[in-house]
Amino acid sequence: MIEKYKREAASDVVFNLEYNSERQRLIIPEYGRHLQKLIDQATAIEDDETRNKAAKYIIQVMGSLNPHLRDVPDFQHKLWDQLFIMSDFKLNVESPYPIPSREVLELKPDALQYPQNFPKYRFYGNNIKYMIDVANKWEEGEMKNALIMVIANHMKKSFLSWNKDTVKDDVIFEHLYELSGGKINLLHSTEELLNTTDLMRTNKRMSNKTASGIQPKTQNNKNNNKGGQKKTFQKNNNQK
Repeated sequence: MIEKYKREAASDVVFNLEYNSERQRLIIPEYGRHLQKLIDQATAIEDDETRNKAAKYIIQVMGSLNPHLRDVPDFQHKLWDQLFIMSDFKLNVESPYPIPSREVLELKPDALQYPQNFPKYRFYGNNIKYMIDVANKWEEGEMKNALIMVIANHMKKSFLSWNKDTVKDDVIFEHLYELSGGKINLLHSTEELLNTTDLMRTNKRMSNKTASGIQPKTQNNKNNNKGGQKKTFQKNNNQK
């Protein structure tokens, strides 16, 4: 008889086992399944007064998980919104805050308009194209000519960062002519860009400054005593 009872009890335990794959999906998993069951039970309560009391109790339980934020007004608003979301918007109770709707929750933000530029010469970057467009809008004069030369020298420096060998000024002028849509033409100009060695030295100096800002500073003089005096060893008279 006892063996039969044990077999029946064991079969009941196996029959009532719940697997995660068979359970209902948690809407907000951070609160756990027990709180989700409380909300489902409160949603099924028919009496309005009892259902409102159950909702306030659940809010207290949710706030106890974050006691340092329990009395913050904005946090209370967040808890009530999460309560309605976890009830799948089926909980009909009085809320001290506007009740959210499913439509508002499912709204998606507008896509950000990222610059979708795919330049032909990627080593120049998009800022060079922007500077060229600005130079095209300027009136003819010394300021525009100076800006064009700054752009051309920067293009040459960017080119040398990509190609460590060398580059002729005619190549830079051709790229500038192409990127400006034919509005900036230095192909037959007598202007000369900065020397390749000077530009490479500038790039190297900038990289060394960046590296020195990352690496810890070394002290050549390990002795911090002023005047270069070293601390002499004093014998302890107590030691024999």
